[in-house]
Amino acid sequence: MELSTLWLFIAPPVVGGIIGYFTNDIAIRMLFRPYKPYYIGDRRLPFTPGLIPRNQERLAKRISDTIMGSLLTPEELQNLARRLLQTERVQGALLWLLKLALDQVQEDKQKRTAKVVGNILQDLLGQSLPRLLKVLARREDFLETQLNQIFDQILLEFQLTDEQATKLADWLLEVVLPPDTIRQTLIDFLTDRNIQTIDEGFREKTSGTYWVIANLFGTRNALTRLRTFCLDEREVCNEQITELMVSLNVRARLREWLHNLSLQNLPVSTVRQLRKTLRDTVRTYIQAQGAEFLQEFGKSVDWENLASVLLSRLRNSAVMNESLETVSLELALILERYLEQDLEKIVAQVIPILSIDQVIIDRVKATSPADLEAAINGIVKSELQAIVNLGGILGFIIGLLQSASLLLR
Repeated sequence: MELSTLWLFIAPPVVGGIIGYFTNDIAIRMLFRPYKPYYIGDRRLPFTPGLIPRNQERLAKRISDTIMGSLLTPEELQNLARRLLQTERVQGALLWLLKLALDQVQEDKQKRTAKVVGNILQDLLGQSLPRLLKVLARREDFLETQLNQIFDQILLEFQLTDEQATKLADWLLEVVLPPDTIRQTLIDFLTDRNIQTIDEGFREKTSGTYWVIANLFGTRNALTRLRTFCLDEREVCNEQITELMVSLNVRARLREWLHNLSLQNLPVSTVRQLRKTLRDTVRTYIQAQGAEFLQEFGKSVDWENLASVLLSRLRNSAVMNESLETVSLELALILERYLEQDLEKIVAQVIPILSIDQVIIDRVKATSPADLEAAINGIVKSELQAIVNLGGILGFIIGLLQSASLLLR
């Protein structure tokens, strides 16, 4: 067979394979290239830019609709939110935030946190609490349980020890009722009018031997002389009063009386009345002066310094550090219960706010054709190369069929 005849049968499959291979390769490249349009005069050349760059905006819209319509549906977003907001993850996030806040407080060198906490405490105790107490004090049962508990457990069972009774008796006799005070009290009491009243009452109400003494001698002269003695003989009178108190054993009697003093020795009705009186007195005081007292008290407190002390205590508190996990768990459980009820509503409100579809469109539009080509080639490079190879194979097969046809003829 001559060479020309042999080439007539070989050329069709070779040429067909080459054309099929390079045609598919060019077609695939024309999907992306050229990246920008070319013009001759005012006329844009056909097929410039490539198919995808020319329709990139429409492609972005189709990608966004596909993702939002079949992938990121509200149900899928809810499932995604449930997976992200599992109790363990939420607890870990809250624990991290709490520790971060505690570290921030520890590193607060400008005392901004102390100022904020101080202002909060000042507003709470100086403004909010007085108004709240004024309203609550109008209720009949305001602090009833607490005051009754204080009365029953403290006041009712309170009793001085022997040492306390001794010191209190000594203080009363040495500071409150010394001999000079008693003498001055007698002088103030024994006025002319009081002396006359005592004398007349003694004459009218006595009988027997006392009536004879009262009417013959009377008490006016004796009481007058006692007052004169207290006025003129100050030192002697004080000594006499001291000796009288020693002889009457006043100190021991007073100590014993104070030691035995207890509300439990009173009748039950009296105790109940005292408890009710205490409760009414406290409520009345709070209604009338409680708010003003708290406001004045709040003005006298250095709240910033108090807040600094509290924050310093919190920083070094082992209980605070140990309780962070418990607090974070409780907050996570509360958030989980809330999300179980309103997750659907939250997701429905979040989707428009996030504008995921617009984000996808903007992102695709902002991607350059070269980057878009590289991204697609990175995903389906082997598949695109298979298409190119398939084009070459098909061209080669068609060429073989043509050679076979020529051979048969």
